[in-house]
Amino acid sequence: MSNKGNNPDKHVSGREVKEKLWNSNYCKAMAGNFMMFFSFYLLTPLLPIYLDAQFHADKDLIGLVLSGYVIAALIVRPFSGFIVDSFNRKKVLMLCFFFFFICFTGYIGASTILMFGIVRTIHGLPFGATTVANSTVAIDVLPSSRRNEGVGFYGLSNNLAMAIAPSAGIYIYSITDNFSLLFWISLVVAFVGFYMACSIKLPARALVADKPKLSLDHFFLGRAWLMAINILFFGLCWGVMSNYVALYGKQELGITDGTGLFFALLSAGLFVSRLYGVKSLREGRLTENALEGASISCVGFLLFALSPGTWAYYLSAILIGLGNGRMYPAFLNMFICVARKDQRGTANSSILTSWDCGMGLGILLGGFLAEYINFSAAFWGAAVSQIAGTLLIVFFTRKFFKARMLPEYMPGNNEQ
Repeated sequence: MSNKGNNPDKHVSGREVKEKLWNSNYCKAMAGNFMMFFSFYLLTPLLPIYLDAQFHADKDLIGLVLSGYVIAALIVRPFSGFIVDSFNRKKVLMLCFFFFFICFTGYIGASTILMFGIVRTIHGLPFGATTVANSTVAIDVLPSSRRNEGVGFYGLSNNLAMAIAPSAGIYIYSITDNFSLLFWISLVVAFVGFYMACSIKLPARALVADKPKLSLDHFFLGRAWLMAINILFFGLCWGVMSNYVALYGKQELGITDGTGLFFALLSAGLFVSRLYGVKSLREGRLTENALEGASISCVGFLLFALSPGTWAYYLSAILIGLGNGRMYPAFLNMFICVARKDQRGTANSSILTSWDCGMGLGILLGGFLAEYINFSAAFWGAAVSQIAGTLLIVFFTRKFFKARMLPEYMPGNNEQ
């Protein structure tokens, strides 16, 4: 047929010349995703400080309040995958993004810790649904021959936002000492993201009408259950680190403005790692990328837990960024490669559900350990979870994925 000879890489390269990766709709999806995560994570490292200063909350209560959004996201994400696969994806995305944007007004008006906890929990519903809808839309507008690398670059938008936004938030707070200003900035940025999502034009897609109405595979990708457990371990690490690093730096290391540098270095690691890993993703080296990234992150989390000095605090940020920048896009592609075309929404919701489950456990575990033991115990818990996830890849997940990878996603097959 069109695949001449036995060199699939040559054939793929030919298609790459014709099929444009950075089309306008893909760029809009990436921009909207960046704005969504930026607006959300602008507040993340400062909310423990805000709850402590505004409501004099204990660390375990802070962990409980902040984990509310994760619980809500966990509830809605499996249903989001089914809805995105079953209805008009553009309309679903616009509706979810609108409610995500509006929820920021609740932070401005919350006058008690109970009200704040309710707002934070409710915010998790549109956050969970929008992330699923937007990532599925991004996959839809990618050319099939560029999908692996496209998914890798797309993930860079939220990873960079999760790294840059905390730095920006900490910097703004350090010069203004004004939490209300941060809430308003998040509201405005979320609106810009909503506008970008509304401007995306999707290709026509026939809705699958003969699927069974109720099926577990519509809500969670059962074929990827072990990969989901693996991602949970890594999400737990991120939950501990991202939510408590600012409070830890302030109370234990005497670092105030330096926490912004931590997230800036984390961002740099993510960016460099994504660029470096694009070629191997394009070649289909998914499990290799996942293992390499997880191993690098292991070193970073161990160094952070050991805390031999301020230099280790910042070096660990670079290593964790480098590791997660390789690991996460590889896993996202792995989820997609074991899912049918009509299950892309479910594949996205499944990996995000697993990540959020780990994040929620990390927030709760980190708050509990920090309150009743110390911060060191919390970060050692993160390091142990990272090591466990890496060992799971080595001994089980690689074989699990290769046994379940669908034929159309095999290297050299471009009919995706």
